[in-house]
Amino acid sequence: MAKVAPRKVGILVFDDVEILDFSGPYEVFGATRHPNTLAPLFDVVTVADKPTGQPVTTRNGMRVLPTHGLDDCPHLDLLLVPGGLGARTIVGNARVVDWVRHRAVEAELVISVCTGSFILAKAGLLKPGMGATTYHLRIEELAALAPGVRMCKGERFVDNGKVITSAGIASGIDVALYVVGRLCGDAQAHWTARVMEYEHYVPKARL
Repeated sequence: MAKVAPRKVGILVFDDVEILDFSGPYEVFGATRHPNTLAPLFDVVTVADKPTGQPVTTRNGMRVLPTHGLDDCPHLDLLLVPGGLGARTIVGNARVVDWVRHRAVEAELVISVCTGSFILAKAGLLKPGMGATTYHLRIEELAALAPGVRMCKGERFVDNGKVITSAGIASGIDVALYVVGRLCGDAQAHWTARVMEYEHYVPKARL
């Protein structure tokens, strides 16, 4: 059987990004391996609007060295956009918003965690008629940024096909496991959840 290349996952990071928003999904995708061969099924990279070698400083002060800048980022199969206080700044950064918009065209899936949905909205990726969610205290703000989009308050994640949004912080683990299940099968998602000793995986989403 021919070896299948792992899907490339790009996670946008920025100053004041919420740590678990990006690190939770990073762990899920990084831990997902073929149960028999342990071959990785995803190749995860971080991407930032920073010069090469310059770190981002997350919410609560963690320093993270991104794998790529916007200009040298390779093709991405999955694009994940986290949130946090820094998402408010990124919404006003035309360079990053344009990058997200253009990268979304080539991506198989585009996923937001928490207020990363604000960035998707600014990039025009949340269309009228879609459903969406975000951090529970920021639903009204997302509604203002995405007119005509149905707000699914209380949902952990909402799948519109190509675009998937999730609620806040720890919900990023749930949506990443859901994506593993959608792309690789529910048995694989359960395998990854067991490896992580994560007991809350539920393979469902609302459109």
